[in-house]
Amino acid sequence: MATVKWTCNMIATTIFLSCPLVLECKKPPHIVFILADDFGWNDVGYHGSEINTPNLDKLSAKGVRLENYYVQPLCTPSRNQLMTGRYQIHTGMQHQIIWPCQPYCVPLDEKLLPQLMREAGYATHMVGKWHLGMYRKDCLPTRRGFDSYFGYLTGSEDYYTHQRCSHVPPLNVTRCALDLRDGEEVATGYTGIYSTQLFTDRVTSIIAKHNPEKPLFLYVALQAVHEPLQVPDRYITPYSFIKDKSRRLYAGMVSAMDEAVGNISFALEETGLWDNTVLFFSTDNGGQTLAGGSNWPLRGRKWSLWEGGVRGVGFVTSPLLKQPGTVNRQLMHISDWLPTLMGLAGGSTNGTKPLDGYNVWNSISKGSASPRLELLHNIDPLYDDIAPCPGMGSQGSVSTASVSGIGFRSWSNSGFNVSVHAAIRNMQWKLLTGYPGCDRWFPHPGLLNSSGARSFESSSDNPLKPVMLFDVEADPEERNEVSDQYPDVVDNLLRRLDSYLKNSKPIIFPDDDPRCDPATTGAWGPWE
Repeated sequence: MATVKWTCNMIATTIFLSCPLVLECKKPPHIVFILADDFGWNDVGYHGSEINTPNLDKLSAKGVRLENYYVQPLCTPSRNQLMTGRYQIHTGMQHQIIWPCQPYCVPLDEKLLPQLMREAGYATHMVGKWHLGMYRKDCLPTRRGFDSYFGYLTGSEDYYTHQRCSHVPPLNVTRCALDLRDGEEVATGYTGIYSTQLFTDRVTSIIAKHNPEKPLFLYVALQAVHEPLQVPDRYITPYSFIKDKSRRLYAGMVSAMDEAVGNISFALEETGLWDNTVLFFSTDNGGQTLAGGSNWPLRGRKWSLWEGGVRGVGFVTSPLLKQPGTVNRQLMHISDWLPTLMGLAGGSTNGTKPLDGYNVWNSISKGSASPRLELLHNIDPLYDDIAPCPGMGSQGSVSTASVSGIGFRSWSNSGFNVSVHAAIRNMQWKLLTGYPGCDRWFPHPGLLNSSGARSFESSSDNPLKPVMLFDVEADPEERNEVSDQYPDVVDNLLRRLDSYLKNSKPIIFPDDDPRCDPATTGAWGPWE
């Protein structure tokens, strides 16, 4: 008897063959993408953290740890690039986050990842934090490709009441209102349930009910470990040795998040889905040192373009990997996930606008070279640091006053305004212009000064310049600025920034709309 093996995209035109056929379709894998919030480089066990993350350590150890992987320094931009596969300068979202009263969202003419997954035949489900705009119903997750949605539309909610308190500038009032949706309806009755547990329960329920014959795309955008610093006491108990209260609470939140990831992977195994699942884990940005996070030994923090703001904890784990148990140091970016996932799904990216991401699956699975050689971190002419460095004073003194002209040569021939907040990575080189954000090296959380407070290492011995170049392969801590030694590299990267800027969209960052006021409805949500 002859045996013919088929892949699902082959057309069975062999009905005229005289021999019997055994058709064996290769099923597309289930895809689970878990996104943590504000999870710092030094907050995972396998990077040497004092915080225990046994599930992340175990899952990543039998998968592929991504050690040259980048995200954006803020949550909305990272989520935007994950969902579109495009740099934020190409969607007009290169400035800050979407605040609760701003009337905009990811442009509706952008085709998002869940829409593409649905077209590829996947069941698409989302649990967790959206934060990609919600002023109109057309902006909601269920209108952008997800079959089901349960979670928060904005960010910074209370972990137990699920309320979000926000100032409504046009009305000069502060409102606290529920921000929890089941589909498009306000979800009530969950007060008192810790959000990490609440979201995990919904995720495991989706997994338990899923028909294994249909491929699953499950996007889990956890609230953890973003502030407010809240966690059940049982998770804090093991960390009594941590003297800093914020760090101790944060450590408990990380443990709760780690447990959640373990429970999700266990649910996949228990239902038999694991053998054909690829699980992705990523942070959305660097850790926030003001809320217990740590990026040691990297420079900077959330909101900055330093490595501490943009180099992300990430890994991929799956029985389908060709080289499990490896560490990957190839350059990768959060915008790469859309083409990578679509490649795994056997789907098409037709209908999207030009992608900035690359399919990096062969690099992850087989260890081949990454197709990515360059990465635009951002260009934001409106940048302001809403949380200035310790000792920096008011926000108004941050940008231009923080940039020294000492030792500065003119780069005017490049055509790029070097006072603009921007950064680009090419091969081993990273170029920063303007003010990149808080430039301190916040030391390991266990290092306290004589007053019992966490100290930081000043950059006063290495003043900022409008143009700074680092070899981040040899110098990931960004301590040795080398622009004077490599002027040709600087010139080339400035020209690249100028090219990106000329092809960027105008920034979308509208004034707050007073119609957002949730006083009458008691919940944040669409108002148009």
